[in-house]
Amino acid sequence: MVISKTASQSDVSVHSTFASRYVRASLPRFKMPENSIPKEAAYQIINDELMLDGNPRLNLASFVTTWMEPECDKLIMAAINKNYVDMDEYPVTTELQNRCVNMIAHLFNAPLGDGEAAVGVGTVGSSEAIMLAGLAFKRKWQNKMKELGKPYDKPNIVTGANVQVCWEKFARYFEVELKEVKLRDGYYVMDPEKAVEMVDENTICVAAILGSTLNGEFEDVKRLNELLLEKNKQTGWDTPIHVDAASGGFIAPFLYPELEWDFRLPLVKSINVSGHKYGLVYAGIGWVIWRNKQDLPDELVFHINYLGADQPTFTLNFSKGSSQVIAQYYQLIRLGHEGYQNVMENCQENAMVLKEGLEKTGKFNIVSKDTGVPLVAFSLKDNSRHNEFEVSEMLRRFGWIVPAYTMPPDAQHVTVLRVVIREDFSRTLAERLVLDIEKVLHELDILPAKVTAKLTANDENAHDVAVVKKTTREVQLEITAAWKKLVADRKRTNGVC
Repeated sequence: MVISKTASQSDVSVHSTFASRYVRASLPRFKMPENSIPKEAAYQIINDELMLDGNPRLNLASFVTTWMEPECDKLIMAAINKNYVDMDEYPVTTELQNRCVNMIAHLFNAPLGDGEAAVGVGTVGSSEAIMLAGLAFKRKWQNKMKELGKPYDKPNIVTGANVQVCWEKFARYFEVELKEVKLRDGYYVMDPEKAVEMVDENTICVAAILGSTLNGEFEDVKRLNELLLEKNKQTGWDTPIHVDAASGGFIAPFLYPELEWDFRLPLVKSINVSGHKYGLVYAGIGWVIWRNKQDLPDELVFHINYLGADQPTFTLNFSKGSSQVIAQYYQLIRLGHEGYQNVMENCQENAMVLKEGLEKTGKFNIVSKDTGVPLVAFSLKDNSRHNEFEVSEMLRRFGWIVPAYTMPPDAQHVTVLRVVIREDFSRTLAERLVLDIEKVLHELDILPAKVTAKLTANDENAHDVAVVKKTTREVQLEITAAWKKLVADRKRTNGVC
């Protein structure tokens, strides 16, 4: 099912000036045309419209990789017509995926013996990886409850309220209650103590995030593991941990090698990571790794032979392209540990440049932490005249896409802007962004905010209603609410995983 909304209903046809060199007839917008058109015309029509898209390099809202080396681009295009699921037809591609799984498992300190193969699979991003990991936890819990003769129809997962929307999707799609630890002002990740308090006999796992989407902060997986071990010992349960390392899985091993968050902790049974984030591959690749074979129930793995040989498969989809798998293998062998460390250190240094530049303006509070994903989340110290949504909107004039959003409960009164520092975001761009932010703040300072003016006009036109003078706080809340609605109307997605 596709839920779509058209950008314009004013014209039912697509027109292109350049394409008229090849074809004069206009094309219907929402119906397949009756006749063929020259390939040059088709290319020109589509290319003209795509010019109005944002520049991916300036999309600072996204964690997803927007640049790769030309050599890897060639490999991607050479494999664009390979369907990864045809493992018997493309045995080398299958072998490359298995190598990636094992490399990532060793990176996450999986307890593998000599010659022992890791257990994991490539996915279409971390969303599918989380679905698969969640299904494995649910099935293991159900099997255990059946053996004990107890009800197995009300599973739950404990997470922080800062989880990415894919966790909400898993809970809703696969009928698992999502028990969220609320945030609080100044603490924007899951509190391990409160999380363990919410664990009960029906908890299939506790999900910790290594790199919160909101502010890049790593959750304290080691502390969570200690508390959960103690509770399991007291209760006789065996509640496990899943680590959502979508953003931080390719950062922590290189920037913080001593940080214990992975399979070094005994209750961590599975980890997902996005190859298309700091794995440095274009969108469309994720990975999920299990601690060992016992953590992935056999009944979830399908065996098919109608493509030429027996092929085990554990995915939500079937067909998918081979290009991203090959691209991931390229990056792993091309960069090695040294290369990934250099990239991550450079990203962290550029994040510090941006942070220091913002602090020098004297206008912002920094919400993100120095340890974590290389991003800078920040909020205005004074938003009585204008707010973060207005800053975000005006930055688009310079080409920058910087998201503004409110924190989840119970910190929803906090609004922040966030800049994700990727490999292709240089120090020069960081310095340029600070200058453009200063220009935007100056313009907002000398011009009345659009929303404020609109609210004032509405008050002046309300002749039949007794005028009640609003407090500064009330006006501020109205302005924030109006901009939140504007942003929500323009973009209703919660990000890319």
